[in-house]
Amino acid sequence: MADTLLDIKNLKIEATAYPPGEPPQDITIVEGVDLRLEKGKVLGLIGESGAGKSTIGLSAMNYGRGGVRITGGEINLNGRDIRKLSLRGLRAMRGAEVTYVAQSAAAAFNPAKKLMEQIVEATLAHKRASKKEAEARAVELFRKLGLPDPESFGNRYPHQVSGGQLQRAMTALALCPQPDLVVFDEPTTALDVTTQIDVLAAIKEAIADTGVAALYITHDLAVVAQVSDNIMVLRGGNMVEYGSTEQIINDPQEEYTQALVSVRSIEHEEKQPAPEPVLKVQNINARYSGTKFDVLKNVNVELSPGQTLAVVGESGSGKSTLARVITGLLPPRDGKIIFDGRELNADQASRPREDLRELQMIYQMADTAMNPRQTVGTIIGRPLEFYFGLKGRKKRERIQELLDEIELGEGFVDRYPAELSGGQKQRVCIARALAAKPKLIICDEVTSALDPLVADGILKLLLRLQKIEDVAYLFITHDLATVRAIADSIAVMYQGEVVRYGTKSDVLAPPFDAYTDLLLSSVPEMKLGWLEEVIAHRRMESAGH
Repeated sequence: MADTLLDIKNLKIEATAYPPGEPPQDITIVEGVDLRLEKGKVLGLIGESGAGKSTIGLSAMNYGRGGVRITGGEINLNGRDIRKLSLRGLRAMRGAEVTYVAQSAAAAFNPAKKLMEQIVEATLAHKRASKKEAEARAVELFRKLGLPDPESFGNRYPHQVSGGQLQRAMTALALCPQPDLVVFDEPTTALDVTTQIDVLAAIKEAIADTGVAALYITHDLAVVAQVSDNIMVLRGGNMVEYGSTEQIINDPQEEYTQALVSVRSIEHEEKQPAPEPVLKVQNINARYSGTKFDVLKNVNVELSPGQTLAVVGESGSGKSTLARVITGLLPPRDGKIIFDGRELNADQASRPREDLRELQMIYQMADTAMNPRQTVGTIIGRPLEFYFGLKGRKKRERIQELLDEIELGEGFVDRYPAELSGGQKQRVCIARALAAKPKLIICDEVTSALDPLVADGILKLLLRLQKIEDVAYLFITHDLATVRAIADSIAVMYQGEVVRYGTKSDVLAPPFDAYTDLLLSSVPEMKLGWLEEVIAHRRMESAGH
């Protein structure tokens, strides 16, 4: 036990729920979890949303977020139970012995202060080094993390660097005080695959170089397999399985773990394009108001009825901007959008109701796409009334039919969004889009905020509904596993241009252009040593050039 850094025993964590119209209720979030982490090792915590991953990770700092209470068990850090520490003792520990890397670096940094000031703040507050030493340490971390121009990087403000660079800067902030333990809470989930692999490699190298121990929280098993020594699988606040990374990946014992390992087993037979497409995007150039540069450059794509066109690319490639142009939210500078044989008005406000009905959209964040004060029945019922004039019994019957189609069934019509899981909320958004009987649905990153198993269920549902309704999907995503699972055709976008376009079998077959090759090689694979292989390959290619 001499090498044990963190030893959690029989951890119990509770919170108070406030059901609508009912008295407050205490609920158990984590029930009797044990965890042990050795110095210099990395433990991956994996599971679906609500499994207790972040809650357990934050307990290593004796911290409960959002009204969460640690009500039982021991949390031993460096040989002492930190649950017994005074408030002063906790303040001395947090930011010194234990540090934290949040999922959204953009929300974690103060936009009014330069990066260097924020990165050395905890180090100086805890007197872990002088200002000169702390800044020198930060510059060295910038270098290790592969940040550009390490000597002057800290002089920038958060908005002056990319999302991937900001996430690495947050890792530098966490490592600067030379802690014993870093809690990484979904540090790459919000990043596209090309950025994710760079950040993941930088984090892994920094952990190895500094010898710090880490808890790595994620719902992506392929990601955690690249950085962890051991993995704990969680579900519903309980431990499902614990073992070495090799054992969990290659020989999972529990049914739930096996499902995580085999996720994205969808088989979708590619359909041939129809003679007449439902959507033609012709020679589109577009820019945002007040800017001088086009964000879309001569974009041309087509989509057949009842088929799926996947639009893929990294953040900033123009995927969502293309959706805005198609829906009329961003009028193009030139070019045409032909929908079902007719040219759409460039401005949504000028489009007739029928055009609005036949072209629907499902958004990435179901939480913000629904009115929290409206019931599921009201949310789904609005397009039924608006487009078809349905009321009373006929409207209720159609709402229930749609709920049955999305596999929610009885008992959901009177629920509010707050009473639904993430996957259930996205299903309601799908039902709302289907209520309009559209010919085309634009799906904008609809599974990227969901756990793999939940996302898998949503994709299977969309494919089943496509066969029933003969609806076409324009599927915007940066997830290549999703593309392989559902697409009939693919458009790869980079810096506002379509750099590769065609049927799925053609686009995913070599030879590749440089960007498509980078994109495909960046998708994490469920095997040990994959990250090292990819980094080594890229270094060889760089040396060759």
